[in-house]
Amino acid sequence: MDEGKRLHQRIAQLKSENAELRKRCRRAESRVLRERAGSSRERSGPRCETVSELKQEREFLRQVIDAVPAYISVKDVQGRIELANLALAKAWGTTPDRIIGRNMADLYPDPEEVGRVQADDLEVMRGKRERFTPEEKVIGGGKSLQWLSVHKVPLLDREGGCTRVVTVETDITHLKESEEEKKRLQRQLLQFQKLEAIGTLAGGIAHDFNNILMGVQGHISLLLYDLTPDHPHREKLESIESYIRRGAELTKQILGFARGGKYDVKPTDINALLAKSAELFGRTRKEISIGKGFAKDLWSVEVDQGQLDQVFLNLFINASQAMPGGGELDLRTENCSFGEADHLPVGLSAGRYVKITVTDNGVGMDSRTLERIFEPFFTTKPKSQGTGLGLASAYGIIKNHGGSIHATSEPGNGTVFTLYLPATQLQPSTGEKHRDEILTGRETLLVVDDEAVNVTVMKEMLEMLHYRVLPVGSGQEAVAVYMERSKEIDLVVLDMVMPGISGGRTFDLLREINPEVDVILASGYSADGEARTILKRGCRGFIQKPFHLQELSRKVREVLDRKSRQIAA
Repeated sequence: MDEGKRLHQRIAQLKSENAELRKRCRRAESRVLRERAGSSRERSGPRCETVSELKQEREFLRQVIDAVPAYISVKDVQGRIELANLALAKAWGTTPDRIIGRNMADLYPDPEEVGRVQADDLEVMRGKRERFTPEEKVIGGGKSLQWLSVHKVPLLDREGGCTRVVTVETDITHLKESEEEKKRLQRQLLQFQKLEAIGTLAGGIAHDFNNILMGVQGHISLLLYDLTPDHPHREKLESIESYIRRGAELTKQILGFARGGKYDVKPTDINALLAKSAELFGRTRKEISIGKGFAKDLWSVEVDQGQLDQVFLNLFINASQAMPGGGELDLRTENCSFGEADHLPVGLSAGRYVKITVTDNGVGMDSRTLERIFEPFFTTKPKSQGTGLGLASAYGIIKNHGGSIHATSEPGNGTVFTLYLPATQLQPSTGEKHRDEILTGRETLLVVDDEAVNVTVMKEMLEMLHYRVLPVGSGQEAVAVYMERSKEIDLVVLDMVMPGISGGRTFDLLREINPEVDVILASGYSADGEARTILKRGCRGFIQKPFHLQELSRKVREVLDRKSRQIAA
């Protein structure tokens, strides 16, 4: 009995201890779980922050490469694009995401270019050395030519291997275009400088040639003055004089080319001028038949006749070269009026014009040649047969007269040049009256010229006209003589181009001695440039060498008689 009771008590005690042990185990388990949970929280916090920071860093780097205006890409050994910035994507008309994973061949239109680029990439990866190309010509996304500056850098992994290359390309197309434009302008400047140099040289030669002609013309004038109309030598001397005039006209055209512009503008009958030019040209090219269809009552135009002669001659020469075996040259004129609503030829405004057409039945021109015929130095002829200046100068002269010139042509069908010149109400001069009349006087003239032959000739010519002449050979001497004898000197004939003191400076010094001094400027150059400025400063007149006796007599009397009228008034 006692044994059974003790056994029951022992069982109850064990149950109680077992229950307590379970409670302790559960508390311990709860504590471990709590500790594990806490430890897990401690470990997961920094990891989440690291992931967030990495994400922000990637977004930052993406913003950086997208902000760069250059083309940035990363490619693998197969040429696949693993990274591309916004500038590159825009160049190909897409977005960066759509470029990733694509191959170079998917983007570049030229297979040869793709092969070259991939070969360069592989060479950079194998050699593990960066490469810089200052300028490289490529075909862009729009299939247009681009110039790029290319920098390629190998990307090494942890083991030192290289399976990727980063490429940075900068578009330098605008720089290349600016460079080409600069070169073009430099070439153009050189052309203008050449023209200016040629013009200066031509002007100097023409001036010197006119001085030579002056000596010949002066002696011819003196001989003719003493000969009777029936003298057997008179016809020969007059023939020589006509050749001198032709030489003087030639130098006048050279001077016009040297200076450009129009200088001796006067109302002109184009029919007469064109007919005269055609007649002179026809004498040298008898294998060309020249037809004329001139309008009656043609309006007058105000032109420099010497320069229009040059235009017609250039057109005739161009036509003759297009008809090497001979052909037909047709010349026509007509009056034209354009209103504001009319379809105007390029370069013209509404108004009245004289239209001139020059047509040949030569070999003609294709469209590409036709577009460039008025460009300076452009020519389809061999080097020894043309400079490319003829039609260019014709274009410039017509434009400078307020007109226009156009050409139409087809291979095998000849060429038509159409010219328009503004009409004027002024009527052409019928010619100077009493051109052959020789006027004389008794005044005292100071003649200034550094060329001894010119001084001698002008002295003899003026003395033949009964003037008293004081000849000097320099500006310094002229000033000294005039300072001493100004009261007896009625007129000064002054050369413009002289060594030492120039004609312009001499004129100013004479004006300081006598503000009312009468001066006629004589020069182998025409009345433009420096001569015109001297005339504006008060010079009374201008006479261009070479001049004949009648012309000199009229100019001297014109100035002296004007002075007499002013004194009488």
